[in-house]
Amino acid sequence: DSTTNNKAKEILEKVGLKDQLFKRANKISGGQAQRAAIARGLVNNPTIVLADEPTGNLDSVTARNIVQLMKNMAKDLGQTFIVVTHERAQFGDVDRIVTIKDGRAFEGEQMDPMEVAV
Repeated sequence: DSTTNNKAKEILEKVGLKDQLFKRANKISGGQAQRAAIARGLVNNPTIVLADEPTGNLDSVTARNIVQLMKNMAKDLGQTFIVVTHERAQFGDVDRIVTIKDGRAFEGEQMDPMEVAV
């Protein structure tokens, strides 16, 4: 429907792909494909977004833009983002950090074990 199309165009613009709207998947770069995957994951305003290395293959400027987009959506739309990353510094100030090391979970960036419900 037109609402979904408008939302898709809005998200594509936010991830920097507005000009790639009608290109085939095999005609865009790896970074563009990653941003398209991010856009697909966000277009329906999910309550919880699971993001595995969402900025892994992106240049630093685009990565900052994606992180800011996720933060804005969390703030403005009440979405929860669970992000797995090796690039902790990119995400700056966040509500909660859980570090996993050697199969154990730690609250924050310190290495004190915590109880984790599975």
